[in-house]
Amino acid sequence: MEVLDTCYVSTACNRTCHAANWGQNNLICYGSCNAVCIYKPEVGNNSPCEITQTLCGHTDRVNCVNWIKNTANCEETEFVSGSVDKSVIVWKKENDKFVEKVCLKGHSLSVNAVCGIHLDKESQSNNKSNVENIDTIIASSSTDSTVKIWRQSHGEDFKELQTISFGSGFSLDVVLTVIPNTQVPILACGADDQKIHIFTFQEDTFVKSIVITGHEDWVRGLDFSVDNNGDLLLASCGQDNMIRIWRFSRRESSSGQPVQSVKDLTLNEDIKMQENTFTFDINGQLCYYAVILESVLSGHDNWIYSVKWQKPFKSETGELNQSMSLLSASMDKTMIVWKPDPEAHVWVEQVRVGEVGGNTLGFYGGMFGPDGQSIMAHGYHGAFHHWSFNDKTKQWDPSVTGGGHFNSVEDIDWDKDGGQFLLSTSTDQTTRLHAPWVVKDRPVKWYEIARPQVHGYDLQCLTMINRYQFASGADEKVPRVFGAPKNFLENFCRICGENLQNELNKKEAESLPEGASVPALGLSNKAVFSGDVSSNIQENTEAKWNEQYPEVFFNPLSISAPPSEENLLQNTLWPETQKLYGHGYEIFSIASNPSGTILATACKATKAEYANILLWDTTTYKQVGSLEGSTLTVTQLAFSHNGQYLLAVSRDRTWSLYSQTTGDSGCMFEKVAYVDKKTTSHSRIIWSCSWTWNDEYFITSSRDKKVMIWCVKDVCDKNKVPKPTSILDLTDSVTAVDIASKCFNYNTYLISVGLESGCILLYKWNPTDVDKSWTRCAALNKSEAHHLAVKRLKFRQYLGLAPDKKGDNSSILQLASCSADHGVKIYNIHLDKL
Repeated sequence: MEVLDTCYVSTACNRTCHAANWGQNNLICYGSCNAVCIYKPEVGNNSPCEITQTLCGHTDRVNCVNWIKNTANCEETEFVSGSVDKSVIVWKKENDKFVEKVCLKGHSLSVNAVCGIHLDKESQSNNKSNVENIDTIIASSSTDSTVKIWRQSHGEDFKELQTISFGSGFSLDVVLTVIPNTQVPILACGADDQKIHIFTFQEDTFVKSIVITGHEDWVRGLDFSVDNNGDLLLASCGQDNMIRIWRFSRRESSSGQPVQSVKDLTLNEDIKMQENTFTFDINGQLCYYAVILESVLSGHDNWIYSVKWQKPFKSETGELNQSMSLLSASMDKTMIVWKPDPEAHVWVEQVRVGEVGGNTLGFYGGMFGPDGQSIMAHGYHGAFHHWSFNDKTKQWDPSVTGGGHFNSVEDIDWDKDGGQFLLSTSTDQTTRLHAPWVVKDRPVKWYEIARPQVHGYDLQCLTMINRYQFASGADEKVPRVFGAPKNFLENFCRICGENLQNELNKKEAESLPEGASVPALGLSNKAVFSGDVSSNIQENTEAKWNEQYPEVFFNPLSISAPPSEENLLQNTLWPETQKLYGHGYEIFSIASNPSGTILATACKATKAEYANILLWDTTTYKQVGSLEGSTLTVTQLAFSHNGQYLLAVSRDRTWSLYSQTTGDSGCMFEKVAYVDKKTTSHSRIIWSCSWTWNDEYFITSSRDKKVMIWCVKDVCDKNKVPKPTSILDLTDSVTAVDIASKCFNYNTYLISVGLESGCILLYKWNPTDVDKSWTRCAALNKSEAHHLAVKRLKFRQYLGLAPDKKGDNSSILQLASCSADHGVKIYNIHLDKL
C-alpha cells in the first residue's frame, strides 16, 4: 500500500464542443484544463461515478478528445486528444492504466477536433488480430486552416500522411469511419463555409469525393453510423439550429451506360429529393455511392453543437444491430433523442431533456452510453448532466454525476466541527460544498452536495466561521458572510447519514431560513423563509421552455442523493447574512479564529495604508481592530490553534506576528514580532503559512523555493533579529504549505508542501534532531496531484475518514488540496506507512 492514495477528485469539463467522449468501454474521457480525466459514470449502487485517472501531457487547454474506434466495434483501448498547445496525443491502455503512446506535432495553431479509427484487415478474414496487423488513422483539425492525417502502419511509429488545406476557412469537426462492406476509410469535415467536405482514402491519401451543401451557417457537429440495411448515415448539425441526416447508398453501373452524377428521386408526388453520386476505387474497380438528404430535423431554438448516433449493440445471436436513435445537444439548454416513425416514415422527437430557467448557458455536447439507456451532456459551466432510462416508469430520470469548478480554485477549508465536509471557492465565481454520500450497501464516495454561493465576481478566499457559517472574499471591496439554511441541514443529514435533530439542536442552527435565492440582477443571496416558499413554487411552475433566462426562485428540496446541476445552481444557495465594509480594494485573504469569534480580512494593496488587516467581531460584525505591518498585499492569514496569535505573510517578502490582548474595547491584537525587507530571510513573495499543532512553531513558504520554520519563542525575543529555525530548499516555487493539526509522533510534525508545478510533497520534521533535518515521506507527481500551481493545502482536523470524527480509523489522515488546474482533491495518508 502507498503512503498516499486519492480519495476524491473534483474538476469540471472544459467548455469546448468536443471536450468529452463516451466509449463502448463505458468510460468517459474529457478535457479538464490542460489534462485529460478518465471518468467512470454511475452504474447502479455498487458502481458509483468517479474520476479514476488524470493524464498530464498537454501544456495548454485540452480542446477535444475522442476514443479511437475499431471496425469490430469492440471496447476501445486508445483515445486521442488535441490541445491549444498545437499538439495531438494518442493515449493507450497498459495494465489497466492509460499512458501516453505518442505526441504528434505539426499544427501551427490550436487543435479543435480529433478522431481516429483502427483498421484491422486480417481480423476480418481469419478472426485474428495483433498490433502488426492494425493500421491506425488519426485526423486532426486546427484553426491553422488545415486537417492533418496521421497514420501508424504495422506497429511502426506514427507518421504525418497528409495535410488538407481549407484556405482561409477551417474545419470545425472531423469524423472517420469505414464504408460498409469495404476497408475504405471515409472522412467528413464540417466547415465554416456551411459545407460538409467528404474524402475517401485512395492510394494512401484522402481524395475529395464530394461537397455536401444544405446548412445555412457553420457546421459544428458530425457523426457516422450504419443502418441495418447497410447504408451509411451521416448526421450533421450547425449554427442554423438545424440537423440534417444524409444517406450514402451503394449504386451499380448500368451496362454500357455511365452513372448519372445527379438524378431526381421521386419520394411521392409532392416531394422530390436530389441525389448526388461519387466514385472511389476498390482493388482496381470503381464503386459508386449516392448521397441523398434523408431528413431535416427542427426542434432546437439555438445553435446545435453536437449530434451523436446511439452505439451499435450485439443481439442474442452475436450480430451487431444499430438502433436508429440520434442525440442532439444545443445551446438552448436541451438535448433531444430523435427516432424514425415506422408508420409516418419521418424522424420525430422521442425525448427532450434539459434545464428550465437558471442563469446558465446551454450544452456544448451530448453522448449516448454504450447500452443506449443513458445520455449525458456537458455544458457552459463544465458540469455533466446525466439521465438514465427507467424501465418501470418509462421515463428518463436524472442520475448522480461528478463535476467541479471550471476555473482556478483559490481556497479551501474544512468544516470546523468534525471535518465532515469541505468548502472550495474559485474564480469561476462559485463556492462549492463537497461531502461523502453515505448509503447502506454502497461504497462511500465524495460528491458536490451544495453550492452555497454563486457570485458575480471572481472569488479569492474563504474561511469557515463555524459549522454552518462561512465568509468569503472576491474581486470586490466587501467580504460577505453566509449561513446555512434549514433545507441544507435536512438534505445534508440525509445524504451524509447524520442525525438531523442533533444538528438542529446546535447553537449555530437557531432561527434558520428555509433557503435562499438571488434576485434578478442581484449579487446577494436573499433569505427565503417558510412563508415565501409556496408563492415561489407557483411562480416557478409557470416558467416556460422558451423563456431562456426567467427569474429563478428557491424550491425546497427533499433529497437523499447528491443533487443535480440544476438544483445545485438554484436550490442549494446559502443566504447572505452580512456585508463588511472597510477595505479600499479587492479582498485577497481571510481567516477566522478557532472559536469563530473573530474574523480577519485583508485586501490587495500597493501601499502600506491599504495593506492593513481588519478585525471583525462575529457577534456584532463590527470592526474591532486594524493591524498594520505589511506594505503590500497580505497573501495569507492564519490564526494559531489556541487563538492567541495571528500570522500574516505578504507579497513584500515579510511576515508579521500579532498576539491577542484584552483592552477596554474588548478583544484586540498587537504586533509582537515581524521581519522587514532588510531582516527577512525570504528573497521572493511569501505565498503561504501555517501553524504546528502545539503552536510552538509556524511555517512560511515562498517563490524563492524555500520553506522556513520559525520558533515563536525565539522570534518574540526583542533582543534578537528573527531567524528561521530550519530551512528546506526545493527545486520549484512553493505556493502552499500546511501542518497536520494532530501529533504524528512524539515532537514530530507532518508537513505538506505544494509547488508551482502542481506536485505535492509530504515531509516529517523533528525539532529535537541534532541537524533538524527534513525527511521526505511521499511525493505526488502532476498526474497524482495537480498539473498547475497548488493554491492551498488543508489537513483535516480529525483522524480517520470523513464523515467519521471519532478517530476510529486512527491510522488515516486526510489532506485536501486545490489548484489553478480547476481541481479539488482529497488524499488518504496512511500514517502507519510513513
